[in-house]
Amino acid sequence: MTIHIPNDMPELVAIRHHLHQHPELGLSEYGTSEYLAGMLSTLGYEVTRGLAKTGLVATLRNGTSNRSLGIRADIDALPILEETGAAHASKTDGLMHACGHDGHMTMLLGAARLLAERRNFDGTIHLIFQPAEENFGGARLMIEDGLFERFPCDAIFALHNDPGLPFGEVHLREGPIMAAVDECRIVVNGRGGHGAEPQETADPIIAGASIIMALQTVVSRNLHPLDPAVVTVGAFHGGQASNVIPERAEMLLTIRSFDPKVRDLLEARIRAVAEGQVASYGMSVSIEYERGYEPTVNHAAETEFARQVARRVVGPAKVHDVPRPMMGSEDFAYMLAERPGSYFFLGTRRTQKDPPLHHPRYDFNDDVLPIGAALWVELAESWLPASNRA
Repeated sequence: MTIHIPNDMPELVAIRHHLHQHPELGLSEYGTSEYLAGMLSTLGYEVTRGLAKTGLVATLRNGTSNRSLGIRADIDALPILEETGAAHASKTDGLMHACGHDGHMTMLLGAARLLAERRNFDGTIHLIFQPAEENFGGARLMIEDGLFERFPCDAIFALHNDPGLPFGEVHLREGPIMAAVDECRIVVNGRGGHGAEPQETADPIIAGASIIMALQTVVSRNLHPLDPAVVTVGAFHGGQASNVIPERAEMLLTIRSFDPKVRDLLEARIRAVAEGQVASYGMSVSIEYERGYEPTVNHAAETEFARQVARRVVGPAKVHDVPRPMMGSEDFAYMLAERPGSYFFLGTRRTQKDPPLHHPRYDFNDDVLPIGAALWVELAESWLPASNRA
């Protein structure tokens, strides 16, 4: 049976548009946090601020049960110049909510109001508004600030909008769903000179190009074909003029994986390839390798629970398993490493030509707001069932 939970659509749209107009980067979401805290306090939540600087937790208790639940929404924006042309476009040049975190916050605020009004649960709900998902790992920072010691959660859940999925569909899977992410900066140190006399130089562009080509073998010739991994060179910089050989060339890599042993192997091979290629040209290299977010791994029981909730809210035909893990990354991984839970996707597609996430013309689809709010209400009331639950 599909559950219908009424919601105040105009109110939610107004909230989302306000948040969209006032984007803030990770660990600088002071205005956003103030706005959220004010709304949640008015609804009767006990609001605790200052976790990871700008994060907050809104707590609501009802009944006598000792059970507890955490639901997380991310709150930070991206350093992108908006090109939507919308009336509610960002008022801060160079910043925008290009990943839909404004929608995530709004859906959870809509659920917060309904949960407070209905009081149809028995236990404790912690609504976690997390900063810095895009860059500084706000989930990890909140945990280091004592998130789960101060706000115990028997389970933790989060969702992400996806403009690539059909509207209103829920996609989820147990086990790994998103990858670990690492970054690498490789700098080749050569000897510059005149482009007309290359024999007098040590050309770092040539050595850098050799590194890039050799890196293509790291996955294809070192890993089992069924071990998913990605090594991408996203930037290559060297020189500024056609007749000048530069002193240095720099490349930036993103590396994605799931298995810790694969992750270690990728780093070892990238270092070996870069050092070996540069040595063959008689140059030196510096390598900065930074481990980023861990893989996001969903727990089986909690994922099945979320699956059944989604079937009741949007209907069984709109709930699908993700066939394979995605190579994107998500710092909710840190929360799932500490507590059982699940992370899933909610489709928001308008047309086949919708801009993707992180695009300057991306804008969250307001029509999905009541669906997301309903998902959270049904999930919370099912996880913490009241004896008189409707």
